Amino acid sequence: MSKIILQGHIVVPDVDLAKVQEALITHQMLTRQESGCLIFDVTKDSINSNKFNVYEEFTDQQAFDSHQLRVKNSNWGKVTINLQRHYQISHCV
Repeated sequence: MSKIILQGHIVVPDVDLAKVQEALITHQMLTRQESGCLIFDVTKDSINSNKFNVYEEFTDQQAFDSHQLRVKNSNWGKVTINLQRHYQISHCV
């Protein structure tokens, strides 16, 4: 099995910034409790207040896929539906 790493950033329009920041608290808590989640960090960029840097590690593809499914059907998924996402996903042994 190989570990899944997702890294990159999201760009949040000014109009959505407050609701995304509010929803992020619960999203981080729930994700970190998921089986197979090793690391989950979403941090506001120090230069661009509309950019959030994302770094995730999951034990395997199944854990990552389960996370993606949960997120798709969550409040976070609804709040962030229109955000720009810039991610790279890699597999590490």
